[in-house]
Amino acid sequence: MAMRTRLLCLALACAGLFAAHKAWGQFFQQRIMSYNIRHGAGMDNVLDLARQADVINAAKPDIVGLQEVDSIVPRSERMDETRRLARACGMYGTFGKAIPLSGGGYGVAILSKEEPLSVKNIPLPGKEKRTLLVCEFEKYVFACTHLDLEEENRLTSADIIIEEADQWEKPFLICGDWNDEPSSKLITKLKKSFVFLNDISKSTYPADKPTKCIDYIAVKGRTAVKLTTEVINEPVASDHRPVVVLASVKDLGDGVETIQDEDLLDESADENLAPVFDLSGRCVRPNAKGIYIKNGKKLLK
Repeated sequence: MAMRTRLLCLALACAGLFAAHKAWGQFFQQRIMSYNIRHGAGMDNVLDLARQADVINAAKPDIVGLQEVDSIVPRSERMDETRRLARACGMYGTFGKAIPLSGGGYGVAILSKEEPLSVKNIPLPGKEKRTLLVCEFEKYVFACTHLDLEEENRLTSADIIIEEADQWEKPFLICGDWNDEPSSKLITKLKKSFVFLNDISKSTYPADKPTKCIDYIAVKGRTAVKLTTEVINEPVASDHRPVVVLASVKDLGDGVETIQDEDLLDESADENLAPVFDLSGRCVRPNAKGIYIKNGKKLLK
């Protein structure tokens, strides 16, 4: 009888290991864009949001992080620029207000093909206040920010960004105009936690004759790899050139269910639960933390 139980444990563990390999080996592609739109004004100082929408549409992104976005501000004809661009590009628009400006707001925005499941707008330091806009989607999290001109504030912001990224179990992608070059203390610091997906040797600013890279797309840890990357040759529509990356992102969510049943945390209820096994086939206590196979499903506790 003991041998039969051990064989059953091993069989369930092997099935779970195969299922885990299958789920954890899955990837999905995302075309990611970062674009500082200078509140709609180009290098020629002409306000033309339609021109910028054309640039975005031509790139065919799945998700876009925008910086220097106005909301109901006189200088940009009191347009809700996030809504206007979202409509023009057939995407959902999420605005992250950093500061009040002339009766409206100014900050960053995210355009996405998917509707966000949740949204955070996290204040960042700056002489002109900054923000970290974070949108959660089914399989990943995407953030956008425009960092301050002063190095001390950028380095403090990096700590806040890393702390936020560490809270998510989904892949955490981030983009933006970070006002610092690849050799800076900021980028050196972020490289300890993030993998940069765009080619940071390619200059993005100023748009007419780029001399430095200050626009970035990155991912926390090694949960995505770049397939292609480019700086779009657009010298007029804004004072920054847009950056686009096609990335293969790990699907960390498939096949793993989070335990919700409070009984699994109660040792007195152990005898009423179906057997739980670890991935080596060993029967374990239900209240132990880890990844388990229970009734043919992987459970993350």
